[in-house]
Amino acid sequence: MLAGNGSLVTEFVLAGLTDLPELQLPLFYLFLMIYIVTVVGNFGLVTLISLNPHLHTPMYYFLFNLSFIDLCYSSVFSPKMLMNFVSEKNTISYVGCMTQLFFFLFFVISECYMLTSMAYDRYLAICNPLLYNVTMSPQVCSMLSFASYGMAFVGASAHTGCMLRLTFCNANVINHYLCDILPLLQLSCTSTYVNDVVVLIVVGINITVPSFTILISYVFILTNILNIKSTQGRSKAFSTCSSHVMAISLFFGSGAFMYLNRSESMEQGKVSSVFYTNVVPMLNPLIYSLRNKDVKIALKKIVVKVHSRFIP
Repeated sequence: MLAGNGSLVTEFVLAGLTDLPELQLPLFYLFLMIYIVTVVGNFGLVTLISLNPHLHTPMYYFLFNLSFIDLCYSSVFSPKMLMNFVSEKNTISYVGCMTQLFFFLFFVISECYMLTSMAYDRYLAICNPLLYNVTMSPQVCSMLSFASYGMAFVGASAHTGCMLRLTFCNANVINHYLCDILPLLQLSCTSTYVNDVVVLIVVGINITVPSFTILISYVFILTNILNIKSTQGRSKAFSTCSSHVMAISLFFGSGAFMYLNRSESMEQGKVSSVFYTNVVPMLNPLIYSLRNKDVKIALKKIVVKVHSRFIP
């Protein structure tokens, strides 16, 4: 477990969500069910959008990317988390831990900016419908998605690079179910001042900038909706945006609580992180599909086509 000089850690132990034996098996089944629903829901949405030409629009392009991110994002840590509930000691190598940290942060930050792109898309669709098709061209959609992944790469590289410069000595038990920034900083036997500054700057930017952009977009959207004279038109506009607002509130709320509220205990942090790591990726496909007529119609067509092909 330790390096040759008996001081440097070469593998970590993930403490998991709880150490109460009576909760291990019930939590295993609960989170296994959440992971299955997450994978099936997001993979189903990715497949549905890919196969249905009617869903090849900017709105569904961003939803495709969001589902892809959620699918990858939950798969970065869920298998290890599930192992923790059924094994006595859940270890992860130093390299494996840093790799998990990088990809976890990459997909988290990607989601922040993808949700922001979706808010901008809704703003243009409702506030500038006549210019929508011109403004949200395929090139613009691609640029926004690449910018989201680019910001994620920069943020994840900054955090992981700073983490690699730290030294981890005898303490190797991570008080979490994944390799995350804050529990790793608690184990370092060298100064974490630079890391703390990077957390405040990078997390601050990646939460406040998207949140502010989304807020401004929805102020304009709400103003525009209230000026719509038709009750049916207002209802349709509210319905279009409500799904996105629900997803944003859950994701940014729990993320900000975890990273910006440094006064909370690690136990509280683990509980709050469950929302943006497990619950949000599971709910996103349900929120967007169950509240969306186009997705329901497309799904019905696929089911009918499959049924007619295999059952004469």
